[in-house]
Amino acid sequence: MSRIAAALLLAASCTFAAAQSGPYKVLTNVKVGGLGGWDYVYADAPNRKLYVPRMGAADVSRVTIFDLDTLAPVKELPETGGHGVAVDQKSGHAFSSSNPVMMWDAKTLTPIKTIPVTGRPDGIELDEDNHRIYILSHVTPNVTVIDAKSGNVLTTFDAGGAVEQSVFDGNGHAYIDLEDKVGIAIVDTNAMKTTGKIDLTGKADGCTGLAIDKAHELLFAACNEPNVMVVISAKDNKILTTLPIGKGCDGATFNPDTMEAFATAGDGTLTVVKESSPTTFAVEQTVATPVRARTITLDKKTGHIISATAEFGPTPAAVAGQRPARPPMLPDTFQIIVVGK
Repeated sequence: MSRIAAALLLAASCTFAAAQSGPYKVLTNVKVGGLGGWDYVYADAPNRKLYVPRMGAADVSRVTIFDLDTLAPVKELPETGGHGVAVDQKSGHAFSSSNPVMMWDAKTLTPIKTIPVTGRPDGIELDEDNHRIYILSHVTPNVTVIDAKSGNVLTTFDAGGAVEQSVFDGNGHAYIDLEDKVGIAIVDTNAMKTTGKIDLTGKADGCTGLAIDKAHELLFAACNEPNVMVVISAKDNKILTTLPIGKGCDGATFNPDTMEAFATAGDGTLTVVKESSPTTFAVEQTVATPVRARTITLDKKTGHIISATAEFGPTPAAVAGQRPARPPMLPDTFQIIVVGK
């Protein structure tokens, strides 16, 4: 065994050793293959579809669609790709965070139109109350708002930093974590503009995941500097506690049925935070997952957590004056991971 292989084995062993026992475990790990990178995965629970945008060259970029129950391939939407997908159940329309944005019928999977946008589309979220799609960009304009019924762009606005994930409280507010600005932007969803900021100075920065307990007005911000989940009362913007999570998190979600927040991390961990009361929180379990499974979606019907990853080759040697190269993704190693009880 080579030194590199031994080191990787040791790292994997340490990750599994650090995992805490509990009810959650990896139920399924399906290698579905296919070309292209990926970012967010999205579970459309009512229509039982799992969306995985794949990124790369023009002939590779697409949205791949799987059966949410069996993970069998259903269809591909070519020439779109992007970073994520959101579905509005009232209009029956689905959208991709790409440029242009693609809009399609969520039941028939038939494309409807493309929507030119500015910025650099990354995250995407649905404002269920107003039936609007929020396209998030690291560059200005940070947010593009699209009417889910017509597909028309309603407005764009700046959130004050590199936006990652957004949540909506159902009371006229959205919250968007700012990866580079030590905080969370507060948005008036009726006026569709930023109205303030929750300051996380001294607690955490590099926040890349955000979840919400709407009933109790609590935010769960998953951050990377340091690796913690910050629990915040959205009633008064006060920080209630911080809890440890894995390294390299890129997403969070909350299940109101179990009162648990989840954060996936690239180091091969899924952290489960239990909300025992609106003021009492604890790490309930750390689940061992495949490394690089960093993004997350919740199947609201089954309570399953879904992520994705792949296998990678060695990192290319550094070249002076250039950004560090990423390791190449090995062909046909892309896989979907399902975690549940």
